[in-house]
Amino acid sequence: MTAFPMSAERAPRNAITERRFRDALAQFATGVTIIAARGDEEDFVGFTAASFNSVSLDPPLIIWSLGRRSRSLAAFERATRYAVNVLAHDQVDLARRFSRPHADRFAGVRYQLGDAAAPLIEGCVAWLECRNHSRHPVGDHMLFIGEVETCACRSLPPLVWHDGRYHSDALRAGGANRG
Repeated sequence: MTAFPMSAERAPRNAITERRFRDALAQFATGVTIIAARGDEEDFVGFTAASFNSVSLDPPLIIWSLGRRSRSLAAFERATRYAVNVLAHDQVDLARRFSRPHADRFAGVRYQLGDAAAPLIEGCVAWLECRNHSRHPVGDHMLFIGEVETCACRSLPPLVWHDGRYHSDALRAGGANRG
């Protein structure tokens, strides 16, 4: 059995800081999604999320989270259905657009409305349309569990978030792009 070496990078449990926690979490590579729903007055809400994961195959459940300070939280809490758009390697600009404040994030974005009446963004690797199964306030975030009603996928390289940067086959040749 190999012991984990004590180093300057490892601190006692009671010494956790927000920065140390964020740095540790950044080492977990994850796909990048845009979660979208119909908002108030027939407009759409959406945001870039790497906090997405599967929960169950039977029934088909997924989980994602949204900060409790988010301007779109109330709209997602009211939404009974939404779509998860899994971004492809060449959709870095979309990921950035939906991660920053923007008057209308969907302006000029090509999408179709799916069965959930939420935008399915063109060019994505996968789409999952969900019915809201449950919500749970946890810490400074709201956890959403969705029951997948329909899904589709294509064989393309995904966009990946790791160590505070977007990574894709298209970006690897010139190095990672700072997100």
